[in-house]
Amino acid sequence: MRPKSPQNRKLPPRMLERVRTLKSGKRLVYYFYNGRDEDGKRKEIPLGSDFDAAKREWAKLDCKPAPSAGGTMGAVFDRYEREIIPDKASRTQRDNLLSLTQLRKVFRDAPLEAITPAVLAQYRDARSAKVRANREISLLSHIWNIAREWGITDKPNPATRLRKNKETPRDYYATQEVWDAVYAQAAPELRDAMDLAYLTGQRPGDVLAMRAADIVDGYLQVAQSKTTKKLRIVLEGTALGTLVDRLLERRRQLSVRGPWLIVTDDAVRVTSPMLRRRFDDARDKAAAKALKAEDEKLAAVIRQFQFRDIRPKAASEIADLSKASRLLGHTDKRITDTVYRRIGEIVEPTK
Repeated sequence: MRPKSPQNRKLPPRMLERVRTLKSGKRLVYYFYNGRDEDGKRKEIPLGSDFDAAKREWAKLDCKPAPSAGGTMGAVFDRYEREIIPDKASRTQRDNLLSLTQLRKVFRDAPLEAITPAVLAQYRDARSAKVRANREISLLSHIWNIAREWGITDKPNPATRLRKNKETPRDYYATQEVWDAVYAQAAPELRDAMDLAYLTGQRPGDVLAMRAADIVDGYLQVAQSKTTKKLRIVLEGTALGTLVDRLLERRRQLSVRGPWLIVTDDAVRVTSPMLRRRFDDARDKAAAKALKAEDEKLAAVIRQFQFRDIRPKAASEIADLSKASRLLGHTDKRITDTVYRRIGEIVEPTK
């Protein structure tokens, strides 16, 4: 018998999965039994689109005991991966799949009834990667809620109110000295990306996704990929407006065909891996120059600088917390204050 394709390997024998993607991007999943007709010719018998119902129909056709509706956590993981993860943002998909890999190692064969708060607490404490453990438990919590919606279980979510491992937020702040050192070694497209990231306060992926068509009626329109939050950032009379004019002029000089604002001298769109390589190269050159000047402390600080630190630098250097929070797209100012503002508050002395 020909081996099953990767998408069908997790299914019972002779059970097939067919996926149809609509123009809207929605995925429809159908299941079939790989059987034979009266003449012995291969025939795919429809089993429906509900996975649990399809397994029961498969059991009848294959003369096997019907699987339980809920089954093991592994079955729930598989269905969640098929039906829920594909609708998430690409980066979230990668993170979820990474977490699922770890969860499957421990819980794949466990019945749902065996998952209790005490079991999850043991998992949390046993994991050496404490922050990853928090992400994995959060994902399992969402999977459990979805399983309740599917009718697979009616048990309360065992992750509710479960204590998480303590996390220490990154508190690195890129000073002007560090910024200038890296900026001086940066390629033109990296300088453009650094300027655009700082003046807009947006995430690296959203900066690289900005297009000329996003400039409408004196605003730079932003739709954040992580939260879908929509912003209109003022251009007229601002440093950002001057930068955008410069980027548009550069596009004209290079005869750029694509829509993107951040491009190379060859008129090629800058991707995330390209940005990472250019930033690492500029940072290494800046650190080497500091070492050559026998400033080991500055070199050490430069080496810690990451492109993602530009967003908190922007948040830290806006005096008004409310304005900083709105620019970053946060609904709660406390997130901006506790996670993104990394320099001390300006206060008056006693006298």
